[in-house]
Amino acid sequence: MPVLPRLLSLVTGDRGADRAVPPSGFTSWLTLGAAAAMAFLAVFALAFSAATGRLADRWSEELARTSTLRISAPAEEMAAQTAAALRVLGQTPGVAEAHALTAEEQEALLAPWFGPDLPLDSLPLPQLVEIVEEGEGFDPAGLRARLVAEVPGAVLDDHARWREPLVAAAGRLRLLATLSTLLIGAALVAMVTLAVQSSLAANAQIIRVLRLVGARDVYIARAFVRRFTMRALLGALGGTVLGTAALLILPRSDVAGGFLTGLGFAGASWLLPLTIPPVAAIAAFWASRSAALTRLRAES
Repeated sequence: MPVLPRLLSLVTGDRGADRAVPPSGFTSWLTLGAAAAMAFLAVFALAFSAATGRLADRWSEELARTSTLRISAPAEEMAAQTAAALRVLGQTPGVAEAHALTAEEQEALLAPWFGPDLPLDSLPLPQLVEIVEEGEGFDPAGLRARLVAEVPGAVLDDHARWREPLVAAAGRLRLLATLSTLLIGAALVAMVTLAVQSSLAANAQIIRVLRLVGARDVYIARAFVRRFTMRALLGALGGTVLGTAALLILPRSDVAGGFLTGLGFAGASWLLPLTIPPVAAIAAFWASRSAALTRLRAES
């Protein structure tokens, strides 16, 4: 049977088959509830995956566009070496801006770890220079070579050692979110399979009568497949609506302090929840069809 007529018959139904097999009470609620719960969880799994993807992009972009120059020198030479470093940075292609942090700015950077009353004057702290890149950025190896020759107390940190672990961590979180989505789908398939087998067992006598009057296994299975597919579709639709509504009432990223850039979707990723109900229906269709035909053939 071609795919399109099969899908149309699934939507419109077969009145004869639907009347021949009565609906089962608890399996109906089981399928609806399981599909709704799985869809609800899938919304959050997809939202988590989208958020971690944005987080990885943001970390990579922000850290890739900035670098830090640390100058360690005796107090009497610090000003001269800082001026020389700023002169070298100003002549380096790919450097948009170089800013030597003031004592107040360095104190603000250290305050979260050491408190606001850190006596900077009595500590031999290095001078930090913030570098903002432009275009394709600068050549770290070439810049280090110039700094070694002209500013021997300068150490360049292009944030590569910080950026790579952070981006890798965000990628692993996104992988975990994807695996969670797959596990949710597998749980739905398992639940539908058990519900179909339970419904077939409850209607065993009716199935035997249908076989006596010449009904084929495909005809009998069609009613079960349609019912469980439609139940999964309706349940997943309800769960998706509830999950999306729950995301909408979460605090915005600016209110939540930017945690995970705001758990939710952005832009075109808001279309992702729309895929959950049809995917759940397709999974339920193949799971119920396989379970029904396998059970009917085993009992024939």
